[in-house]
Amino acid sequence: MMPGVNDEQTPARSYDRSSAELRPCTIEPGFMRTATGSALISMGETRVICTASAQESVPRWMAGQGRGWLTAEYGMLPASTGERKQRDATRGRQDGRTVEIQRLIGRSLRVVVDFEALGERTIYLDCDVLQADGGTRCASITGAFVALSLACEKLQRLGRLARSPLTGSVAAISCGVIGGVPLLDLDYPEDSKAEVDANVVMTGEGGLVELQTTAERTPLSRAHLDELLGLAEAGIARLREVQEQAIASATADSSEHSPA
Repeated sequence: MMPGVNDEQTPARSYDRSSAELRPCTIEPGFMRTATGSALISMGETRVICTASAQESVPRWMAGQGRGWLTAEYGMLPASTGERKQRDATRGRQDGRTVEIQRLIGRSLRVVVDFEALGERTIYLDCDVLQADGGTRCASITGAFVALSLACEKLQRLGRLARSPLTGSVAAISCGVIGGVPLLDLDYPEDSKAEVDANVVMTGEGGLVELQTTAERTPLSRAHLDELLGLAEAGIARLREVQEQAIASATADSSEHSPA
C-alpha cells in the first residue's frame, strides 16, 4: 500500500471488496453455438459477449505465406451504458475510442498465437458490450482469450488444425489510485474519479503485454507504478484460474457429446 495509507483509509467499494479484490467474475463458455468459439464474461455489472470466428482465408497482403492472422472488433450496444449510445453504423464511422480498444484487443491476443500453426486462415474476435460498468476493454481481452481457445480446440477436433496455435494465455485487468489508495478492478464510479487509471495486459506466465496508464491529477511515481503492477499481477492470476475453469468445462462438455 502507498506510504501513509492503511486499510481504514480504503474507500467503500462495490461488493464490499478490499483494495486488492476483483469484482465477482464468471465466464460462460459456448454462449453462442453458431460461433467457432464463444464466451460471456461478467466482471461485476460489466458483461461482454466474446466470439471467435474462423475464416479459411487471410488478408490479401498475407496470401501465399503459409501463415494465418487474427484481428478484433469491439462495440458497445446502444443501451449498454444506460443512456442510449448511437450505433457506429448510424454515424457512418467508428469513434476513436472504439478503434483504439479493438486494436488493443487484437495486439493482446496476437502475442500468444503461432501464426504458422494457424495456417492460412483468419480468426476474427468480436467483443460486444452488453452492459458497461468499467473495465470493458479488460473484460473483452480476458473473455476473448477463452473464445479463441475454444475455437482452436474445435478446429483441432474437426481436423482443420494439426496442433493448437496458442503459445500461452493472456488476460487483462484495470487498477488505479483514489485518494492515495491503490485499487484493483475499478468499476465505473471509481474509474470516473481516479487520480491514476491503468489497464494492464499480461500473459499467464507473468509477461507484461501492454500497460496503459494515465495520471489525471497526481503524477505517478515509479514506486506507486510497481505497486499497481503487483495488484494487477495478482488479479490476472485469479482471472487465469477463471479462464482455465471455463475452458476445461467446455472441453469436457464437447468430449461428452462427441461421437464414440
